[in-house]
Amino acid sequence: MPRHASGVDHLTTYLKIALGAYDRTLPLMAGLVDIKDVAAEYVTAPLEDIFSKAFDDLSYDITELSFSNYLYLTSTGNCPYIGLPVFLSRSFRHSAIFIRTDRGISGPRDLVGRTVGVREFSMTAALVARGVLEDDFGVRATDLRWHYGPADAGDSNPIVRMKPNGIELEPLLGNSNLSDALRDGTIDALISYKPPPAFLDGAPNVGRLFVDYEAVEADYARRTGIFPIMHLLGIERKLAEHDPMLCLRICDAFEASRRYAVGRTNERQAPFTSLPWAPDEAARSREILGDNFWSYGVAANRPALESLCRYSYTQGISARPVMVDELFAPTTLSW
Repeated sequence: MPRHASGVDHLTTYLKIALGAYDRTLPLMAGLVDIKDVAAEYVTAPLEDIFSKAFDDLSYDITELSFSNYLYLTSTGNCPYIGLPVFLSRSFRHSAIFIRTDRGISGPRDLVGRTVGVREFSMTAALVARGVLEDDFGVRATDLRWHYGPADAGDSNPIVRMKPNGIELEPLLGNSNLSDALRDGTIDALISYKPPPAFLDGAPNVGRLFVDYEAVEADYARRTGIFPIMHLLGIERKLAEHDPMLCLRICDAFEASRRYAVGRTNERQAPFTSLPWAPDEAARSREILGDNFWSYGVAANRPALESLCRYSYTQGISARPVMVDELFAPTTLSW
């Protein structure tokens, strides 16, 4: 339980909060936005380290979480956190599917029966990519053979936290990594949240499944209204139960931080970001996704949340079907 200190008019709660340093979190971390009645210690680190410490030794009161792994643990009844509808990371994942271009793979249906690499089967990027393949192209996770292993030469062996039901999943053999396996043809395709070195190096016969992925992703967004969620904020379950209103104060502060960042994407006189055409890109995002294109809250994101719950169960990750409202602190469901 976090420490408290008495003040003249209120009680201050001291919380350790671990998350990525994004434009939408920096206002909080820089002290431009505060959580009411909270003295926060912000910790930032590589996300894999944050995720591991969050679950292995409960190092944080509040932490950024992989949505897929949080969903899995919730389905087992063993998750020490309850979610807050603050979605710190989002990304379309059509661009995350890389292929051997010399294997007769000209479209998604050509992946059936192929060998596909993934760093961690349960990672959210792969969950979403597989969901899109099934929803839009009829390619199920069970139609493919899966291999897991390090993403590249600088990566460590992934921690396998679960074995999916009904999925053919084996470790990558030898001392190889997924990028090299795609480069030498050991695997036919790869789902990776970042372009592998084999692709960046221009290796022969390595490319993307969706060459014009920006157009494909924009079409997907317009058709479905979904901007896929990758990470959410989690609060230690005991803390949320002890002080339910704290969950709302945290959400309010993260929303104020997000508004601060997004509101400055239009600045041209003294640009907030280091991207020269950021205002134009922000306008394009609003045209495709609406004015509130990076939204928090359950109601605004229910289609995306329902798809993640469905994907997790049909892909053999969740131990049981999970309903959206199970995933969030009760006080935040109508926030």
